[in-house]
Amino acid sequence: MEVKADTRKFHEIECDALVVGLFEGEKPLEGDLAEIDKRTEGVISSLIETGEFSGKSGESAYVHNTGGLKARRLLLMGYGKKEEFSADNVRRMAGAAARTLRGKKSRTFAFLRRSDLNIGESAQAATEGALLSLYDIDKYHTSDKTENHLDQMILITGDGVDELRAGIETGRIIAEATNFARDVINEPANIMTPTELARRAEDTAHSYALELDVLDEARMKELGMGSLLGVAQGSAEPAKLIVLRYTPKTESDETIAIVGKGITFDTGGISIKPADGMEKMKYDMAGGATTIGAMRAIAQLKPAVNVIGIVPATENMPGGRSQRPGDVVRAMTGKTIEVINTDAEGRLVLADAVAYARKLGATKIVDLATLTGAVSIALGDVYVAVLGSDQTWIDEIISAGKKAGEKIWQLPLDKEYREQIKSEIADIKNIGGRKAGTITGAYFIREFVEDTPWAHLDIAGTAWNDSNKPHLSAGPTGVCVRTLVKLVCG
Repeated sequence: MEVKADTRKFHEIECDALVVGLFEGEKPLEGDLAEIDKRTEGVISSLIETGEFSGKSGESAYVHNTGGLKARRLLLMGYGKKEEFSADNVRRMAGAAARTLRGKKSRTFAFLRRSDLNIGESAQAATEGALLSLYDIDKYHTSDKTENHLDQMILITGDGVDELRAGIETGRIIAEATNFARDVINEPANIMTPTELARRAEDTAHSYALELDVLDEARMKELGMGSLLGVAQGSAEPAKLIVLRYTPKTESDETIAIVGKGITFDTGGISIKPADGMEKMKYDMAGGATTIGAMRAIAQLKPAVNVIGIVPATENMPGGRSQRPGDVVRAMTGKTIEVINTDAEGRLVLADAVAYARKLGATKIVDLATLTGAVSIALGDVYVAVLGSDQTWIDEIISAGKKAGEKIWQLPLDKEYREQIKSEIADIKNIGGRKAGTITGAYFIREFVEDTPWAHLDIAGTAWNDSNKPHLSAGPTGVCVRTLVKLVCG
């Protein structure tokens, strides 16, 4: 769908629907809202007076008789309480409007900006919301595919057209990068192997002028990546360590590393998972897909900082060559690890990946992974958990998430938690028992970053929608692409 700016008056724009947001309790007494009410012979006032529409978040009213508007329909959407309004309200409302109008077989719609938000910020949020909302997971349907009738969204502004267009372009770049990540996550594991994930990264590097290096198992062995290779040894599919690098035109002393877990299918290995729901374990590489998606957007937005994207990609399979509970492996740093549970494999591949990020010169590291089921128990599907070694870095990530419309909640990482991952026969063990599972999983990764500022994002509860939402389809969410781009690009 195309998104374009238009400086004409809202009543002059010919389209299938005009979308207008109202705050809770708001009445059409002045400005554009009063004029719309007048041109539609009081339809807004009537809906409010009868209680059919009050402006609460999530409310909508679809009006057929638009009177003096060139738009053939009017779609009223509730913004919610004015004091709680943010760019994310615009994002969600634009998404809900796009999905609603697609269902009405509309082809074009105009979106009237009515908030006090910065023009560019508002345009970016609306663009992201609409483009993200139209993504569906029906790629492999041979019939009953979701038909996308929407061709165009028009954002209306009376001034600041350059800011509006810049916001639209930024929103398009980020939404397309997020939808790219969602596509990769949604692929079944027989297609999205580590080799195929590396090929998608290669396509991304070629299209957006990123440097690419893909380490095979021989090179990983030379580097001493026994932790990653221990997970990979049970699979017939060869592991890959994917490295994407963005270098700005001006020199920078800072290098941010984004490290994403890339387990393209997770059976649990010898510590095998229950069969029920195992098909969803194709999404265990969501962190890796998000990393590649974020790098795609970063390459286009061109921040003045070096950025490295690293994806340790492998399957975790049972078999005659699989590592066993009780095995001891040696990570790239030389630290030895007792493998207690082979289903705690994400932290094993991330251990070598974050160590490699340090070797490549990272001055700050953020990793993200569908790491623990425990995070879903703690935070559900609302918040991403963040833990880390540097409070300033953690605060930057939380702030970036807030600005990007993604909720991030900090969990503690006190030194007492390390007691749970002490091993009697090695330096460390890969699980710490049932208590504080998200925290001990993060603490394990912390052992391999040493003194580099580092934060860990556990996205296991937020990387997949189990059901449709008004503004977003069921399936992969691409969570944290927006946050990472905001973190790096500002």
